[in-house]
Amino acid sequence: MKTPITILIIGFVWPEPNSSAAGTRMLQLIALFQKQGWKVTFASAASDSDFMFDVTSLRVEKVAINLNDSDFDVFIKALNPNIVLFDRFMVEEQFGWRVAEQCPEALRILDTEDLHCLRLARQKAFQEKRSFETEDLFSDTARREIASMLRCDLSLIISEIEMDLLQNQFKIDANLLHYLPFLVDEIDEETTKNWVPFEARKDFIFIGNFLHEPNWNTVQYLKETVWPLIRKKLPEASMQIYGAYPSQKVLQLHQPKEQFLILGRAENAAQVVGKSRVVLAPIRFGAGAKGKLLEAMQCGTPSVTTTIGAESMCGDLPWNGMIADDLESIAEAAMTLYQDKSLWEKAQQNGIAIVNQRYQKSLFESGFIKRVLEVYENLKAHRNNNFIGSLLMHHTTASTRYMSRWIELKNQQTSEKPR
Repeated sequence: MKTPITILIIGFVWPEPNSSAAGTRMLQLIALFQKQGWKVTFASAASDSDFMFDVTSLRVEKVAINLNDSDFDVFIKALNPNIVLFDRFMVEEQFGWRVAEQCPEALRILDTEDLHCLRLARQKAFQEKRSFETEDLFSDTARREIASMLRCDLSLIISEIEMDLLQNQFKIDANLLHYLPFLVDEIDEETTKNWVPFEARKDFIFIGNFLHEPNWNTVQYLKETVWPLIRKKLPEASMQIYGAYPSQKVLQLHQPKEQFLILGRAENAAQVVGKSRVVLAPIRFGAGAKGKLLEAMQCGTPSVTTTIGAESMCGDLPWNGMIADDLESIAEAAMTLYQDKSLWEKAQQNGIAIVNQRYQKSLFESGFIKRVLEVYENLKAHRNNNFIGSLLMHHTTASTRYMSRWIELKNQQTSEKPR
C-alpha cells in the first residue's frame, strides 16, 4: 500500500453521535483508522445539519458530493483511495459502481450498521400482529442488501446473531463478513468511582432517535401500556424520554401530571443516563446492537429490556439488569430493579463485565485492521473466490450506469430551462 494509506468513507448522513448510535460508531471507525496513521476523507450527499459532528476537527477532510453526478467520478479518481467504506447498503447502491469503475483496485467495505432486512421483517410481522418467521426475511430489501454485501469485498457486522443469520440463511461466505461490535474504552476502577450511587439516583429513562421506528414504537408502548402499571406502584418516579428529532406526535405524549416527560434531545446523553436509576427499553422489534443499552452499561445504569433489545449483546454473560417480554413481566422487572439496591448493584457489575469482555476496543482493533490488510493485499484472489459478487457488480454497473446518467442529464436540462 502507498503511504499514507488513504480511506474514503461515503456517509449516508454526516455523523451525529449525539443523535444516534450509528453516528457514534462512525466516529469509532474514524478513530481506529487514524490510529493506524491512515488519511481519512469523509464524503456525503446529505445536507448539513445543525447537529452534525465537525469531522474536520479530527483532521478529516470533509467533501460534499451529489447523487447521480459524474463529478464524483472526477473526485474519486483524483483522490485514488486504497479503501472505500460505504455507510449502509443504500450508499453502496448509489456509489459502489462508480468506485469500481474509477478505482478498481480499491478495497470496498460495507458497514451495515444493522441488518435492515431483519429489522424491517420483524417490524412487518409486529404490525401484522403475528410472530416473526424466517420466510419474512426474504424481501426486496433483503435482495438489495445481500446483493450489496456480495458486491463488496468485506462487510462489517455488528451483531453475532446477524453473522449467523447471514451465513446460515443467506449462505454468504464467511470470508466476506467480519464481526465488529461497538468499540469502547474499558470500564476501570477510576471510571466507576465517578458513578452516581443508587441512593442519589431516581427515575426511569429511555433515550433514542425518533427517526428510528423501533424507538418511536417503544415510546408509544411505554406511554400507553407499560408506564401506567409502574406509576400505580411507584408514584414518586418519573419516566423521562429523551431523543433527537421528536415529531409533533411525540411531543403530544408529554404528560407532566402522569410523570411521563418528553424532554427532546439530550445535550449530554451520558450525563442524563448516569443520573437515572433504570434505563427502561421494552423494544418490540429491531436488529443489530443497541447503542442506548451499551451506553447504559458505560454509565453504570442497569436496564430492563426485551429479548430483542438484548439480542447478541451479552453473549453468555448475565444481563445488565433484567430481560422480559410480556407486559406484566416488564413492569414487574422495572419496579423490582428500581427498588432493590443489591439487585441493582449486581446488575451494574454485570454491565461492567459485558463492556470489558465484549466491547472493549483493544479486543477487536488489531484483528480488524489485520483482516482489512490481508484482504487488500490478496484482493485479486479474494474477488476470484467471490464470482457471484463480480457477476452482480457487472450487471449492476451496466444497469445503474445508464439510469444514473439519464437522471444526471435530466437534472442538467431542468436546471438549464429559462425561469
